[in-house]
Amino acid sequence: MTIRRRDIIISGALAGALAFASGPVFADEFKAAIVMPGNITDQSWNQTGYEGIMRAKETLGIVVAYSEKVTQPDQLEAMSDYARRGYNVVIGHGGEFVDAAERASERFPDTMFVVTNGFVSKDNLASVTFDFKQFGYVLGFLGGKMSKAGTGGYVSAQKIQVATDLEAGFKEGFQSVHPDAEIFVSYTNDWDDVAKAKEAARNQFDEGADVVFPLLDNGQIGALQAAKEAGGWSFGVWQDVYENWPDTVLQSAVMDFRIALVDFLALAKDGKAEGKVYKFGIGTDAGTLGTYNPSIPEDVVNETEAVIEKLKSGELKL
Repeated sequence: MTIRRRDIIISGALAGALAFASGPVFADEFKAAIVMPGNITDQSWNQTGYEGIMRAKETLGIVVAYSEKVTQPDQLEAMSDYARRGYNVVIGHGGEFVDAAERASERFPDTMFVVTNGFVSKDNLASVTFDFKQFGYVLGFLGGKMSKAGTGGYVSAQKIQVATDLEAGFKEGFQSVHPDAEIFVSYTNDWDDVAKAKEAARNQFDEGADVVFPLLDNGQIGALQAAKEAGGWSFGVWQDVYENWPDTVLQSAVMDFRIALVDFLALAKDGKAEGKVYKFGIGTDAGTLGTYNPSIPEDVVNETEAVIEKLKSGELKL
């Protein structure tokens, strides 16, 4: 097993047990760890998780640790190891951690396990996630408005719920503008492979798409390179990536786990975290859009913002 692990010990940790609290009751210092599938500098999914746990350390005064590049066969052992060493909360960063988290939660009932982008829960197992269809719909609507070909594309790695929900939302949003639009869909089976992602996106541009939405980790870079070379449009996800791709990115779905994780860990530190699914919608502090590309006409920006307001108010339901 090859796991890169780092423990960061800081002063001022919480002391004393919390009595009569919901969820696991913690004593002594409060410790949280995150286990991630990729590297912490991918400018995407894993970097967001890393920055979230570090922000929790700074704002909540807790002890944190992280493991990066943890492959699927090693997930259970990595999560169990943190529980064995007394970490109060152990986070599996990604929907692919569901099985490992469920098994670890049975072995260690006094530890709270969390799956980001998960949809599972029980007494000591929670999920922190977003309403992905909403975000996919908004990007699809904007992409449809900017598409001249009336054809879009979607690239992801695995058919886990976050990917299929974003795909469904993107299609629905795009087809709200172009009802007969064809949306090409590719799953590369690899979140980090830049070459695979680039080839998949390039094929979609070659087939006639002019807007392609990639949901990947490090592989996102390949899809954005393909968009740039094809003179097409694309999107960022998790973080606002417009600054690095001003000629390519129309907008970014900023589903900010840096905020969501701090919110959850604040509850956990106070003994108030429950075994349930915590879902953030678009228009919340954690769920926003990033920077609009200046090439987008003002009326399209206004229409997109109106869609967001309808989703927030419940006028538009998916």
